[in-house]
Amino acid sequence: MPNITLKNVPDEVHQRLKEQAERHRRSMNSEAIWILEQALLPTRRDAETVIAEAEALNRDIDTEFDPSLIEKEKRREGLE
Repeated sequence: MPNITLKNVPDEVHQRLKEQAERHRRSMNSEAIWILEQALLPTRRDAETVIAEAEALNRDIDTEFDPSLIEKEKRREGLE
């Protein structure tokens, strides 16, 4: 497996990576690889899965999704 070296990493980025790795109980290297995988190898999810996740989030915050809000926002932004 290939290796990479990162140089001149800003202090704040280094610190945040370290903190995030600790929260996830991973090494900084493993955390950096996970972040790169998420950014560069996104997985496609089917619509039913995304909808189910959104509905679960709405239940968590005790609200109901209103599809008309999306259409209103599209019109406001001139996207439709």
